[in-house]
Amino acid sequence: YLCAVLMPLGLYLGQNPVEKFLLSSVLLLVLVVEVINSAIEAVVDRWGSEHHELAGRAKDMGSAAVFLCDMNVMLCWALILWPQFT
Repeated sequence: YLCAVLMPLGLYLGQNPVEKFLLSSVLLLVLVVEVINSAIEAVVDRWGSEHHELAGRAKDMGSAAVFLCDMNVMLCWALILWPQFT
């Protein structure tokens, strides 16, 4: 839902086409990684319900990838938009 709000905002706040592209593309990257993470979790859950160390690590790594993409969004938005507001 946050992407639905931030996408138009990024297109509005970007001062040139490159900034608009960066502000919107990092949001789409988060969605792509979320879908991949969901696929990993679905496969791990389908394979078996018992706890397995590697299954837990795979889920943790997928979640870490989503977190890193979220941090990338925050960094990109801050670096592009900070000079406009200072």
